Parts: sequence; structure tokens; C-alpha cells
Amino acid sequence: MGNGALSGAVIAVAGAGGPAGRAALLRLAEAGATVVGADNDPERLAEAVDAARYGAGGATVTGETVDLLDLASTRDWAVRTEKEFGRVDGLVHLVGGWRGSETFIKTSLDDWDFLELLLIRTVQHTSLAFFDAIQRSERGRYLLISAAGASKPTAGNAAYAAAKAAAEAWTLALADAFRKAGGADGPTSAAAILVVKALVHDAMRADRPNAKFAGFTDVKDLAEAITGVWEKPAAEVNGHRLWLTEKP
Repeated sequence: MGNGALSGAVIAVAGAGGPAGRAALLRLAEAGATVVGADNDPERLAEAVDAARYGAGGATVTGETVDLLDLASTRDWAVRTEKEFGRVDGLVHLVGGWRGSETFIKTSLDDWDFLELLLIRTVQHTSLAFFDAIQRSERGRYLLISAAGASKPTAGNAAYAAAKAAAEAWTLALADAFRKAGGADGPTSAAAILVVKALVHDAMRADRPNAKFAGFTDVKDLAEAITGVWEKPAAEVNGHRLWLTEKP
């Protein structure tokens, strides 16, 4: 199992308990990585970890409840992970959430307050907490999952699109930090953005058997794309948006 770019790597996954997190845990473990998941729902996280361990034939997959809205707690998670496994080769940020409105004028700023914490603050905390460890790795990657709407906001998605755009900007600043740390030889670690229209999984299809989900990315395909980032040189992906759907 796993004799490629991720063999022996240690990858942290934030938001590991959701459908995308479950798929990522499994695929990363299948690729040979030790996977360390975090989520704010311990029951959901435990189910995801157990499924990945079973599906990947007993691979090392662990999970712990972490408050990613607290910088100190997030830093503690990063320190514990590196201390326990000796290294951290990447962080996959899968913390998600959505709120929207019928029209622009009906936008609730309460939605912004909610999304700012969920979609921006967690990115800030994970990137700051894991930066040093990822930079120390010879194959470090920080991956943000974003939405096409950040590049072409719609009237009813103002808060969501603005939050996603801010998270992208923060991640691109992180990429610049990796570029500068690499000096003349180029970056050894990278920050990149995987862009989808929206995500779909088996339970959604079962609930809406007649829905087309046009342009949506299956969580399994997202997980495959995530692992594929480690197969490319850091300089090739650092600071780039990697589109998994049609550009708007």
C-alpha cells in the first residue's frame, strides 16, 4: 500500500468528520500516509476514522476533537501531531459551511459573522499553527478547498463568496511565504487551492435521485485530486488555484 509520493507522509485533515473528510481520510491512508483528522463532532469523527482504518486495511488513522476557532488549541494540535509522528507533511482544510439569502438586500450580516469564523478564522488558525512544520517538510502542502463562487459571486451568496474569497487570499499569502522561504532554489512546500462548484456524495444522490448535480465534484474525486497534489513539484502548485470544475 502506498509506495508513491505520500508513502510515509503525515497528513493532518481539518474538518475530517464530514463526507469530504471521510473520503480524504480513506484516500490519503490508501496512498500510504499516516492521517491525523480533527473535527468538532467527536462521534462523527470517530466514525470517519474507523471507516478509513477499515477501508485502508488497518492504516494509521487517528482523530481528535479540536476547537479550530481557538488558536492555542490549534497550535497544540499541530505540536502534538509533529511530536507523536515526527513530522507533518501537510494540512488539508475541509472545514465547510454555507448560508445564503434570496436576494442581496436580504443578506443577513449574522450569516457573515457565522461564515467568517467557519471559513476564514479556521484557515488562519490552521495555517499559522502548521506553517513551521509544513515548511520543515521536504514535501509540505497546505490545501484549501474553495468554491467557484469566490471568483464570481452571486447576489444571494454575498457573505459566502466574500468569506471564501478572503480564505483564498489568506492561502495565497501563505503560498508567498513558502516561496520566500525557498529562496533562489524555489519553494519546497506549497499552499494551493482546489476549486469546486459544489460537492456531492452518495447520500445526497440517494436523497435526490432525480437531481443532476451538474458541475458538482464527487467527494471521492476531490480526495483523488487532493492526493494528486503531492505528486507534483511544490513550485508547480504553490500559489495556484487548481480547478476541478469549469472556471466561471
